Amino acid sequence: MASHRMSRVDTAWLRMDNAVNLMVIVGVWRLRPAITLAALRLRVQERLLRFDRFRQRVEHDASGASWVDDEAFELDRHVRAETLRPALGQTAEAALQARCGELASTPLDLQRPLWCFHLIEDYDGGSALVARIHHCIGDGIALIAVMLSITDGSADAPPQLHQTAPAPGERHEAVHGHGIGEDWLADAVLKPLTEWTVRAIAMYGQGVTRSLEALTHPQQVLSLQAARTGVQVLSDVAALALLADDSPTRLKGHGSGRKRVAWNQPLPLDEVKAVGRALGCSVNDVLLACVAGAIGAYLRGCGDDPAGQEIRAMVPVNLRPPHEALQLGNRFGLAPLVLPIGIDSPVERVYAVRQRMQQLKGSYQPLLAFAVLSLAGLMAKPVQDGLLNLFARKATAVMTNVPGPPRALRFLGATIEQTMFWVPASGDIGLGVSILSYAGGVQFGLITDARLCPDPQAIIERFTPEFDKLLWLTLMLPWGEVR
Repeated sequence: MASHRMSRVDTAWLRMDNAVNLMVIVGVWRLRPAITLAALRLRVQERLLRFDRFRQRVEHDASGASWVDDEAFELDRHVRAETLRPALGQTAEAALQARCGELASTPLDLQRPLWCFHLIEDYDGGSALVARIHHCIGDGIALIAVMLSITDGSADAPPQLHQTAPAPGERHEAVHGHGIGEDWLADAVLKPLTEWTVRAIAMYGQGVTRSLEALTHPQQVLSLQAARTGVQVLSDVAALALLADDSPTRLKGHGSGRKRVAWNQPLPLDEVKAVGRALGCSVNDVLLACVAGAIGAYLRGCGDDPAGQEIRAMVPVNLRPPHEALQLGNRFGLAPLVLPIGIDSPVERVYAVRQRMQQLKGSYQPLLAFAVLSLAGLMAKPVQDGLLNLFARKATAVMTNVPGPPRALRFLGATIEQTMFWVPASGDIGLGVSILSYAGGVQFGLITDARLCPDPQAIIERFTPEFDKLLWLTLMLPWGEVR
């Protein structure tokens, strides 16, 4: 039976499931015309199962976990069909959103390969395909590559996707102790992390790959280049360790574990780019300003006053070098981005977002976060949970922005008319924001905990009005002033 050691970072994601948040990435394709279950299973057999991870289960041991072939693998268990029955007065889209929320709240079978496809038959004149994949299999970059590889016209799966690269220098150590508290974790992990990261950053100019290898080889000698960057690293360690807890809003607290999802109709990507060019900002600045505005407007609609408030979102930062873009596993760090939800002016808000994005450039915090996850994968689960909760307390949301194909794709002869996915959150974080460009449009997706935000559609519905206000104000501003 083939066996492959799970990297310590992937192990951390595997063990991050809790009663409030499951580490499962959920995505949906809306297809027209309908596809059949038999054709879907055949495509999965021919394309998806070429990737070993989708035929392997997880086997735990005292020092971590391994991927092993599932000798009892049955495709029918992982590719299922179901029918959606909207409630009285409920639209098909609302019913699909409700079903996606249920699936996001449902654990995968830990005794089997950690993925499942649900084919919603006879949906709105076509089909809907809901995919659930555990985060320990791969991050968003890798999994989007996997999903694209099963679409019509895609080339055969690249060989490097068949296997996840062995984790270099895996060294598992037992953590002993009692009375583990958050202060102990900060002292025991974040302070030693400084030396690790100084060594890692020494290799940064020669590529992220060597940086990550250095993180897994703390015995390497500290170089002169590392010493030169040490001041910045020390500053970033201090900033990461000393982050204040996030602003207390109704969106932050202990959730119920029941999920709700929502999405909007796409915004024209050309219009978003035009606003960004006019204001001298990036597309990301514009979109994140709309997110901040929509959340602030939602809180005002609930009777709260967000004036002057900010919330923090953990944003994934890709750490893969280009030649490893198609490799399974998790190779990303996290950067804390402050969203100015209390700024009412759309133009002022977009410049505030731009300023905060500029502050993150050149920061080593994503590498620091990657190192924290590497360390977490070595620890007993209670210690890991305590460590990662340090970061969960600092944020209200997780947020990801993924560029998709510029043209609509086809799958089994049907057109993929719409695609969306939702990122999982760790600890008690109850809000996830996904931004995805596809076929000339930009779409927002939201996943929330039902206790903290029972109606995410109320936030989603404010994204387009926020962009429209920004668009019209941009058109009215004098060009000299704008530039």
